[in-house]
Amino acid sequence: MTDEKTPSTAVPIGVVTVSDRASRGIYEDLSGPAIETYLAEVLATPFRIVKRIVEDEQPAIEAALIELCDGEGCSLVVTTGGTGPAPRDVTPEALVAVCDRMMPGFGEAMRAKSLTIVPTAILSRQEAGLRGSSLIINLPGKPASIRDCLDAVMPAVPYCIDLAGGYRLDTKPERMIAFRPKGA
Repeated sequence: MTDEKTPSTAVPIGVVTVSDRASRGIYEDLSGPAIETYLAEVLATPFRIVKRIVEDEQPAIEAALIELCDGEGCSLVVTTGGTGPAPRDVTPEALVAVCDRMMPGFGEAMRAKSLTIVPTAILSRQEAGLRGSSLIINLPGKPASIRDCLDAVMPAVPYCIDLAGGYRLDTKPERMIAFRPKGA
């Protein structure tokens, strides 16, 4: 028998690529697969990716996030792209619009890590927030930056999802140890 936090099948995890060109098939999505590869390296919990590729339009991004959280039951949704200062970079605005509560520490940690690598990281507008029991994290669109940003926050992701009431995620201890208080 399984409880609410342990599904009988693989845990659904949402991956949303925000790109006009990738959504039209003009550009190969490299960022979404980079997230999938990272999660396969880090997570011990069986999971399945529920993927969406959408244009840089706030209503389309919001619709994808709502569908993944509410319809697909994803406890973790990770976006890539649309976090810079360009006029069409509206992923953070979409995240804020659909979330019940913001988790500013995630964006702060990702920017702090990125600033040790490149000075333009200060231009990034990554955000994270909760929609019900789902944690949504915005990542930049560059595949190398995805790994750096996820390394900065992943140790806190499983416990955040636990506290929000989502599916339990465990990490591979040889790759990364997620923080949980004793007994959690």
